[in-house]
Amino acid sequence: MIMDEAQIIELPKFLDRRGNLSVIEELDAVPFAIARTYWIYDVPGGEKRGGHAYRRNRELIVALSGSFVVTVDDGVSRSTFHLNRSYYGLYVPAGVWRQLSDFSTNSVALVVASEPYDRADYIENYKQFIAYAREKRRTGA
Repeated sequence: MIMDEAQIIELPKFLDRRGNLSVIEELDAVPFAIARTYWIYDVPGGEKRGGHAYRRNRELIVALSGSFVVTVDDGVSRSTFHLNRSYYGLYVPAGVWRQLSDFSTNSVALVVASEPYDRADYIENYKQFIAYAREKRRTGA
């Protein structure tokens, strides 16, 4: 399954009186092979994370604990997603600017990524991102 726009994916959940369980499996609910996993936590009040795009990397972002907002921007339009359930993940395709904000106390953002860390894959300047997105639309790449 290949997706080309940011969207919420409902992860499998197994309800149990002892506590619930959800899973992330590559090439199933997650439309890519998993190359890297990281998490963001202890974000001070008012701080933001992200603020960049990737050329190749795709991600699934899950609020394991607490809540936060993810704003995605494809260079033409923006969408905002409020993540607050551990069985929902936000799929963010490559070539999309993302920013995480409004972290609640003790929130944990789990990020599952399609690519290993590669500094050259990042676009951290928004003007450069807009030029990249415009060229991507023009060439259909």
